[in-house]
Amino acid sequence: MSFNRRSLLSAGMALAGVALAHISSSSRAQSAIDLSDVTLRVGDQTGATRAKFEAAGLLDDVPYTIDWSVHAAAVNLHEALKAGAIDIGSAADSPTVSAIAGASRIKAVAGWSNGGKGRFILVPQDSPIGSLEDLAGRTLSPTTRGSVAHYLVVGALKKAGLTTDEVTLAFLSPVDATAALSAGSIDAWGTWGVYAARAIGQGARILLSGEGINSGLLVLSATDDALTDPGKTAAIADFADRLDRAYAWSSQDKNAWVDFYATFSKQDEKLVDVLYEDERAYARVPVDDAFVSELQRTYDTWVEAEVLPDRGLDLGAYVYRDLATSRGEHE
Repeated sequence: MSFNRRSLLSAGMALAGVALAHISSSSRAQSAIDLSDVTLRVGDQTGATRAKFEAAGLLDDVPYTIDWSVHAAAVNLHEALKAGAIDIGSAADSPTVSAIAGASRIKAVAGWSNGGKGRFILVPQDSPIGSLEDLAGRTLSPTTRGSVAHYLVVGALKKAGLTTDEVTLAFLSPVDATAALSAGSIDAWGTWGVYAARAIGQGARILLSGEGINSGLLVLSATDDALTDPGKTAAIADFADRLDRAYAWSSQDKNAWVDFYATFSKQDEKLVDVLYEDERAYARVPVDDAFVSELQRTYDTWVEAEVLPDRGLDLGAYVYRDLATSRGEHE
């Protein structure tokens, strides 16, 4: 059977109409849900998300209740997700994949990427370490096991032709790693975000950034239980859209973001100004096959580095692709 161009065009328009109808009906169904009785329990690393939402005025019209809890690092946030103590939380792809491999009953529901900016390996200002090769024989903290900084350290050592057997890895909490670097009990520290800002403000030097090693992927995860609740699922979709708006606020008003983050991180505005490009680079990415492939690459890297056992996980099974946005679209 042959089709002319007009037939193909008509068929395509019909299929598009069906898809749009499905999307619109799904969005309307979510928007029709009364969220006034919904409480969304949100895990927040260092309290930064809530503080940014407040600075951007994004908590003034929330139609549901947000129960915030603050966690020092991604590993702590994912422990809370695994325990069912919170409904959602955002973390980089590395700890997210580690949590999934650890049998956490979660799904990745949305993602943003900045290309790996904002992740660093730091050394003291007067350290003799000038290259990655100089890390051989040194003590290096990747912060917590399975963190985005751990992923950076694994990638950095591989880039330098070194193995983890040629360095001493000291897994420390961000607070303990800060003190250890200042005291000289570790030679280098893999870290990120506000912890990096504070350390750089105290004189630490950047040896390497995460661009080209880390994906820069920030993943919003939700528990399976939360995603079975229509009210919470609608609230999660709204929360994800507010994250979008928060990044848009950062991008559109540099001075406001620098003022906010300098106050939040207790650092000089000149230092925070340097970190602004890391922040404004974030953009939402579709939750599609490419997103799944990025998570799979992270898992495969952890397996190769013997950080995780090879359980043959298909990360596509841990991705929720049907989170509607307030614009009536699906990721």
